[in-house]
Amino acid sequence: MNKLIHLPEPTLLFNHDQSVEDPRDGLSLFGPFDPAQTYGVRYGVIGTKDGIRRFLGWVEKIQHPVVDGDNMRGRPPFPGFEAAFGIPFSPKPLLRVEFEEADLMKHVLIGDRFKRSYETAGFFTERILEAIRTEEDKPNLWFVVAPEEVYKYCRPASTVGKELRIEAEGTMRPKEAIGLVQQPALFGQWNTNAIPYQYDPDFRNQIKGRLLSQAVLTQVLRESTLAHHEFLNKAGKPTRQLDKLQSQIAWNLGSAIYYKVGGKPWKLNGVRDGVCYVGLAFKRDEKNPNPQAACCAAQMFLDSGDGVVFKGNVGPWMTGKRGHFHLTTNAACELLSQAIDSYKAKHNNQPPKELFIHGKVRFDEPEWHGFKEAAGSRTNVVGVKIDDADDFRLYREHGSMPVLRGIALVQGERSAYLFSRGFTPR
Repeated sequence: MNKLIHLPEPTLLFNHDQSVEDPRDGLSLFGPFDPAQTYGVRYGVIGTKDGIRRFLGWVEKIQHPVVDGDNMRGRPPFPGFEAAFGIPFSPKPLLRVEFEEADLMKHVLIGDRFKRSYETAGFFTERILEAIRTEEDKPNLWFVVAPEEVYKYCRPASTVGKELRIEAEGTMRPKEAIGLVQQPALFGQWNTNAIPYQYDPDFRNQIKGRLLSQAVLTQVLRESTLAHHEFLNKAGKPTRQLDKLQSQIAWNLGSAIYYKVGGKPWKLNGVRDGVCYVGLAFKRDEKNPNPQAACCAAQMFLDSGDGVVFKGNVGPWMTGKRGHFHLTTNAACELLSQAIDSYKAKHNNQPPKELFIHGKVRFDEPEWHGFKEAAGSRTNVVGVKIDDADDFRLYREHGSMPVLRGIALVQGERSAYLFSRGFTPR
């Protein structure tokens, strides 16, 4: 059975229970599904003098419509922040924290990548937390305006050239640092030196994680995203060709900002009552000397559009094949029980009628028994393996455009290829 079908684009719900395919249409015509606080975006901003100027200039810009050339079908105009989301976003922040770029570069140019990202993220987090402690105004969102050098040097694969590099003190091998987490050294300085190696050497991930643990929400922005025309190459052209993406940037950042201040821009339409969806994710525990140790988490999506995350136990979930993780029966039962209990708490103590659980590998018998045990007799559990296909391609017979998003090749009752990326007419 090989059958080629096309699944229509799912629709999204907006204000007044109106549904359309494109979120930009829905927000422009009807407004967001769930209103945020009427007082708007109460925010703080941290950056250099020029970085803050560029950010506030961008905020001023999105008070008005943003239009990109003639391709209004592919890139619809942004109508302005308040017109799209119904709340104000003033170009005057509650708090601003300004610093000298030269002070930041003392951390950005450290030779060791772990210490470099840790010290750079700490430079920002310390100043934000100090402002929260000492200032009367309390923003509900902080914008971190990062100079281009942070993007260049504070990613996992970045290196600093010899002519700029600042040699770090107290460096050690990551494995040695992990060992000190399990068994601290007698000398406190050794344990202190090991701390940067306990974090992801990626500035963006690290600063968001370290501040989220303090209940501080952030939006990290590159200066060149806000004012690309100020960053030119030797030929006098912008280093990033963003002229035709200005409305898209406004839509993407605007939606993220609205969500972070407590609003829900849209929700998926047509989700059946009594059905919920759970996705499993695993991450190797780099701090654990056991090479099989990993942390499991589950994210549950409800028909209301809400998402709830559950963290499972760390255990030897990694199998012999890289990227393959499996839970024991008890761990699977415990994790899914958390999800079902949370569902019941939001639905008058009633369990879901049907629960779809997604993973990147096929569930094995022990963990499937755990899922079934947690679900009991009142919930039908459906397992779905979702992974990128490396062994299959589909092309149009004529023309160079990719196939339509939503094309599916049905191979049988339990297997199909779905093109979740591809051409979308709108």
